[in-house]
Amino acid sequence: MTKPRITRREVLRQAGVSGALALGAPVLGALQAGEHPAGRSPHVPPGILPDLWQISQRAETLLEEITQRGCMFFWEQGDPNTGLVRDRATMQGNSSSRTASIAATGFGLSALCIAAHRKYLPQADVEKRVENCLEFMLDKARNVYGFYFHFLDMQTGDRLFNCELSSIDTVLLMCGVLLCRSYFNNPKIESLANRMYRRMDWNWMLNGGKTPSMGWYPSKGFIPSRWDTYAEMMNMYLMAIGSPTNPLPPSTWDLLKRPEVDFGGVDYISGAPPIFVHQYSHAWCDFRGLRDKHANYFLNSIAATRAHQLFCLTLGSRFPWINQDLWGITASDSRTGYRVWGGPPEDGRIDGTLVPCATGGSLVFLPAECSHVLLSMRERFGNKVYGRYGFIDSFQPQANWFSPDVIGINQGITVLMAENLRTGFVWEQFMKNKEIRRAMELVDFHTDPGIKVLNNEHNG
Repeated sequence: MTKPRITRREVLRQAGVSGALALGAPVLGALQAGEHPAGRSPHVPPGILPDLWQISQRAETLLEEITQRGCMFFWEQGDPNTGLVRDRATMQGNSSSRTASIAATGFGLSALCIAAHRKYLPQADVEKRVENCLEFMLDKARNVYGFYFHFLDMQTGDRLFNCELSSIDTVLLMCGVLLCRSYFNNPKIESLANRMYRRMDWNWMLNGGKTPSMGWYPSKGFIPSRWDTYAEMMNMYLMAIGSPTNPLPPSTWDLLKRPEVDFGGVDYISGAPPIFVHQYSHAWCDFRGLRDKHANYFLNSIAATRAHQLFCLTLGSRFPWINQDLWGITASDSRTGYRVWGGPPEDGRIDGTLVPCATGGSLVFLPAECSHVLLSMRERFGNKVYGRYGFIDSFQPQANWFSPDVIGINQGITVLMAENLRTGFVWEQFMKNKEIRRAMELVDFHTDPGIKVLNNEHNG
């Protein structure tokens, strides 16, 4: 991957803003940086670390509403009998599609834990929905060696669109399954979750290689591409290494390539431009204050989010509505279909479309800045961007185009990160899974001597 080499001065020149405005005031809050005596840590210039748990009361109120509305999406757009969640629905909720996404279902199971915890929904009803989902996935939905197809008919579990059997989407599903196992004191849920986890054959997914394949087709076999470069798959590696039945060796962790990007004076590990690659694993796994011999990954995502903010500001000369109040681009709908775009480096023919979950999914990394963007979107565009389930997927202000839909995975990352910012609930519950903790020990995660993590005592 070619590193975009651009200085912070050049970033600010392109953005047309001052250094103080772009980087914010120097602050050491929930992350306090010191020296790193061993291994690599992202270079984060002075003034770039966030005060993690300080958000305004207006932001707090909005995040509560986003969380509640987002949880309602996963409840209303989930099939009561199978628990499978629609890949997308209209912002008003009147969708008749039967296309479910297993990744959206994983986010949905996680959101249902939040809904029960916050008493948005009766716990007995939530537990019944979770039981139905796990039972259906275990016994009726088609799987191969414990892995599932990307898109399923939400009523029958049949494969749709000749899609791939997806290793990463199965992991996102299983993150929700393991969160339910750890949160609910329910022997049936625990038993079903154990059976689903134990039948995942990670050695099969290697397909004779050393790192997992991206997936498999019944007609064509394994996808040649592998999950071998840093992206959103850290939980995949931990889940595989911690497997109680078919584990991958801990040495697999070190086979992951970790390319470095340098943008605006911020350097960090990144294998792909979209910002979601720095969000998904962190939605469940608590990497705060920890590092392995390669990096501190939480600090890495802070750096990646800051670089993404600076990158977006450079786009302001082409798209004047992108500024300190409105920024954030990640995989989303567009006027011409679904696009995987982002940066740095610029990728995907960016057209000025803004994506709320780009900042919603990074709330825990730059809380003040990301919550400010969400507030600005809500206040400036009102019910054009905000409806029954919270924010729509994306919008392009100049073209007066607003996506009619909410996409499950983009809704899910915002809900989980909003909850983690406010209470740390998802992190706390997911880290109760002994297999994940054991895997982190096996790959030598340890307390980062250069970082002090303060408790996120918040009023969520």
